[in-house]
Amino acid sequence: MLRISKLTDYGTVLLAHLASNQATVCSAADVAAATGIAPPTVSKLLKLLARAGLVSSTRGANGGYRLSQAPHEISAADVIDALEGPVSITECSASDGDCEHEGSCTVGQAWQRINVAIHRALQDVTLNDLIHSNSPVPTFRFAGLPITVEKNGN
Repeated sequence: MLRISKLTDYGTVLLAHLASNQATVCSAADVAAATGIAPPTVSKLLKLLARAGLVSSTRGANGGYRLSQAPHEISAADVIDALEGPVSITECSASDGDCEHEGSCTVGQAWQRINVAIHRALQDVTLNDLIHSNSPVPTFRFAGLPITVEKNGN
């Protein structure tokens, strides 16, 4: 099953909070209190997100974190790449793939195409889309064919 980690899920919650409070710098303690995520986890995630350039940090008494880009400029792929590394659903899909069967494999290229399609779909969903439940459902194409994604309840 393809699934993001709980930390990545929490990371999107933190980013959504920062996106909702763009006019202010939020301390890690404030983010933890507002989201209900444990302070050590919040600190860890904010450091990883800062290292990836998705948030910026300011030190000092009035320091804290804020988005380094507008919410519509941060994609789900950016978040996953920052917290989990590049999307790779098989060993040969990774940029540094090291599969011993790669030379004789007949399905690797198909998995690589699927991996690219998943990454493109994740790039098409922004933080803005994630935090606004009334956003239109994006249209995806896989191998040239449209893919229908339905909202829950529709």
